[in-house]
Amino acid sequence: MKYYLAGIKGTGMSALALLLDDLGFKVVGYDDAKEHRFTEDKLISRGIKIYTEENDELDDNTIVVYSPALKLDKHKELIKATNMNLKIYEYQEMLGKLTKTFDTICISGCHGKTTTTSMLSHIYMSLSNCNYLIGDGRGHGTKETKKFILEACEYRRHFLAYDPEYVIITNIDLDHTDYYKDIDDMISAYTEFANKAKKMVIACGDDQYTHSLDINPSIYYYGLDLDNDIQARNVVYSNEGTTFDVFIEDEYYGHFDLPLFGKHMLLNALAVIAVCHYERMDAKEVAQALKTFKGALRRFKETVIGNNVIIDDYAHHPAEVKVTIKAARQKYPDKKIIAVFKPHTFSRVEEFSDAFANSLNLADKAYVMDINYDREDPNDYPNITPYTIIDKLNNGEYIEKGMANKLLEYDNAVILFMSSKEIYILEDEYKKLLDEKSKE
Repeated sequence: MKYYLAGIKGTGMSALALLLDDLGFKVVGYDDAKEHRFTEDKLISRGIKIYTEENDELDDNTIVVYSPALKLDKHKELIKATNMNLKIYEYQEMLGKLTKTFDTICISGCHGKTTTTSMLSHIYMSLSNCNYLIGDGRGHGTKETKKFILEACEYRRHFLAYDPEYVIITNIDLDHTDYYKDIDDMISAYTEFANKAKKMVIACGDDQYTHSLDINPSIYYYGLDLDNDIQARNVVYSNEGTTFDVFIEDEYYGHFDLPLFGKHMLLNALAVIAVCHYERMDAKEVAQALKTFKGALRRFKETVIGNNVIIDDYAHHPAEVKVTIKAARQKYPDKKIIAVFKPHTFSRVEEFSDAFANSLNLADKAYVMDINYDREDPNDYPNITPYTIIDKLNNGEYIEKGMANKLLEYDNAVILFMSSKEIYILEDEYKKLLDEKSKE
C-alpha cells in the first residue's frame, strides 16, 4: 500500500508521513516548490519523495491524504485522484482511522497542546514505547505498541474525527474566529470531543471554561488550585526551571524538577503526570524522564550570540504571547525583553488587538510585522493592519524583513521572535547581523 500526501510539507502532514513510513508503508508527497520549510530535510533524509509538479505516482494501489489547507475540487492532484476513483481522506479523517486502530491519548487545548504531546511522548519513549504525532512536524510509529499519542486540533472541529481512550484538555479559549462564532461555540466543540473519551478526561481545573463541560466520562482536574484532583504544591520558580510536588486525590505522588519556565509549562507537566499516574507508571521513573525533556520544536528555542539571547517561539495568540514573555522574564530577570511579533490572520488581529497589545506591553519594547494570511482575503479587512496593534502599545513600532538592523541597538537583551508563520526570515537576518557585529 502506498500513501500519497498532498501538502506534505505542513507540520501535521509531515508528521503523518513519518508515522506511516515507520509503520512500513511507502510514502510519497506533493507540495509547493516556492519555499523550503523546516520539515523538508527530515522527509528527504527518510527517502520520502516530494514532488512539486505532475508525476506518475498515483495508481490503483494508492491512498491519497490531503492537507485541510487544500481544496478537493481545485487542487490538480486531488482532481486527478478523484477522477481515478482512488480512496481520498482529509488529514483529520486519516488520523481518525488511526485512532481506531490504536489505544489513543488525544491532547487538545487552544494553547500548550504541542508541548504537552511532545512531553508525554518523551516520557513514553523513555520508559516503554509509543506511536506519536506532534504538531511541530514530528511523527513516529512502531508495530510493537498499541499506544498512540496524538495532538488533537480544534480548528473547524477536526478533533471530532478522533476516537480516543483519554482526552486531555489543557485549556479552552476563543480562537479561530474565522470559524468559531464565540466562546460558547468553542465550549460546545470541546464538550462534544470530551464525550468521545472511552476512559477519562483530564482537564486543567485552573482554566475558566473547563468546568463548563457537560460530559459523561469521568473527568479529573489538574492545576494549582486546591480543589483540583491533581495538584502541584510547594512550587518554586527559578532561572533554572520549576520544582514542585504532586498530590493526586490528596495522596503524595512524587517530586518533580522541570527544566522549563513559566506557570503554563508547569500546568502542561501536570497534565502529563496525571496520565502517567492513571496509567500506573512509577513516579520516580516519570520524574527522571521529565528532567531530560528539552521542549517541542519552535517552542522557546534559544540561541545565544554574545550576551544576547534569541528565542524563537510559535506563540500566535495573545495568551501564548503573554506566557512566553513571562517565561523569558523568569529565566532572564536581569535582561531587557524585546518582543518581535508577526500576527497570523486578519480575523485574529481584529478580534484580539487589545489583548495582543496588553500581552506585548509586558516586554520592554515590542515590534510588530505585517499580518500573515493564507486563508483570508485582505480586502475583507481593509482597516486591519499591524498598526491596529502598534497604536495600542506603550513602546512599539513597525518592523519587517530587511529591517533587522533596528534590533542591533539592544545589548544584554532577550529578543523574542514570536509567530506561527515565516518570522524566521527576519530572525535569520538579525542573527547574521548580530554574529558579524560580535566578531568586530
